[in-house]
Amino acid sequence: MTLTLYHIPDWGSSIIRLALEEIGQPYEIRLLDWDAGDFDAPDFRALNPQGLIPVLATPEGPIFETAAILLWLNERFGGLGPREGEPDRLAFLSWLFFVANTLHPTVLAVAYPHRAAGEEAAPETRRLAFERLNQQAAMLESLITTKSPAWFSSARAGALGYYLAILLRWVIALPEEAYRFSLRPFPALHAVLAAHETFPAARRVIAADALGPHPFTTPVAVP
Repeated sequence: MTLTLYHIPDWGSSIIRLALEEIGQPYEIRLLDWDAGDFDAPDFRALNPQGLIPVLATPEGPIFETAAILLWLNERFGGLGPREGEPDRLAFLSWLFFVANTLHPTVLAVAYPHRAAGEEAAPETRRLAFERLNQQAAMLESLITTKSPAWFSSARAGALGYYLAILLRWVIALPEEAYRFSLRPFPALHAVLAAHETFPAARRVIAADALGPHPFTTPVAVP
């Protein structure tokens, strides 16, 4: 099966690249250039009308949206979380879509508050989003410490761990110290992300995408 990932390093497509490496499924990379207008090209818009990544081209057709791609990969190849009929499947789905539908927009509101709110409302939007981010991180901390799910742990790589690894690195590395997310209050979450840095699949992507030595726990702040 030929899979093609439309990709820019350290964008959302890095989540899918991590997943592809983890399951060991061969794939090709199609690098895109935002400044060159690749996202507006008709052939790319035919894959995703929104003109966004990640997009994964498959023999069955293109698929976009991060959670949708992760779920499809897991259903088709396994290795990223419980599949249909396996124990703890409902909890896995619930938390995967919590990250996609709740945490992901929160992270973007902290990192880019002006996008949805405009410049005038950006400071208050960011303040409120940062509060929500820490509340949502506390929920994930509680999940790890009270439920110890095998699909979100330090012992095994998974869709949820890789999704969070890329999302949270963006807000850990923010140049504005007041809104720079810290893992210090969340030791269990820190341990899961630190473990995900060490898995062989992750090390390959970390090197290929030049994410730095500890990209999920102590990423370098962008000036």
